[in-house]
Amino acid sequence: MRPRTLARSLIFTTVLAAMAAGAASPPARAAEPSVTIGTGSRAGVYFQVGRALCRLLAQGSQDAVPACSALPTAGSIANLRDLRAGKLDFAVVQSDWQYHALNGTGGFSADKPDSGLRALFSVHGEPFTLVARRDAEIARLQDLAGKRVNIGNPGSGQRGTMEIVMLAMGWEKSTFTLAEELPASQQSLALCHDRVQAMIYIVGHPNDSVEQAVRLCDAVLVEVSGRPIDILVAKYPFYSRMEIPGGLYAGNPRDVQTFGVRATLVTSARIDADTVYALTKTVFENFSAFRAMHPAFQHLMPERMITDGLSAPLHEGALRYYRERGWL
Repeated sequence: MRPRTLARSLIFTTVLAAMAAGAASPPARAAEPSVTIGTGSRAGVYFQVGRALCRLLAQGSQDAVPACSALPTAGSIANLRDLRAGKLDFAVVQSDWQYHALNGTGGFSADKPDSGLRALFSVHGEPFTLVARRDAEIARLQDLAGKRVNIGNPGSGQRGTMEIVMLAMGWEKSTFTLAEELPASQQSLALCHDRVQAMIYIVGHPNDSVEQAVRLCDAVLVEVSGRPIDILVAKYPFYSRMEIPGGLYAGNPRDVQTFGVRATLVTSARIDADTVYALTKTVFENFSAFRAMHPAFQHLMPERMITDGLSAPLHEGALRYYRERGWL
């Protein structure tokens, strides 16, 4: 199914629903977007993933109504809960939180395992990124103790991962002089205004928010390593070693060693297979266009996207497409 066909099919479904409501009803307003994708902060790459998917689905369509809408959200954990509750059709989430939602562990230990969670594919790698003011004397992860740190807003994947790192390090909020809870869209300015001395971000690179912190307040990227991190990477299959290339940001010429997760696109088993098939097919049959939509997508490879970082079973619609291509 081509993007034009998908868009028309979705709109046709909306029209049929309106007709079924009764011919005597007043003329309806323009139909709402038919597919919702939960993303993250507008400053992050998740939002760009959602926008890229919607642009691909809409390409070639002459209709005024878009095939989907990319919604800014609080992040991975909130996305997974809203997906389960039926408030979203698709969601971009960290691979670690996909695992925890599926199994009812970590931040989802109070919930039942989400047996209806389904995966489509992974996207870019997301290093755990520690950015600090040069005058804060933070040269490594361990130096955060006693500093003013933005640990991320509740409901975001970065906050959840930071809490796991804190547990591994034996830290609590009181370990920091200030444990700020700002969303990603606000943390760079807070760093520049010296409200916080360091911020953490689980994000693909290059990233506008990190670039802003480096450019406006001469911030540095800090290595994230040590025995506690070694144990985390060895223990959990959704973590892996990662490197932020030197020279990606001004004043940061050296490669920075860290660890990280992958961004993944997930949905629910209740979403019909034809819709998931059409979205999956649209992405991979317009793959060059997709990779060109953001620098973080440039090195994506289909054979890795359909396996890396995926804990939940593949949705039957995605699986159908991958089998047609001979990838599985």
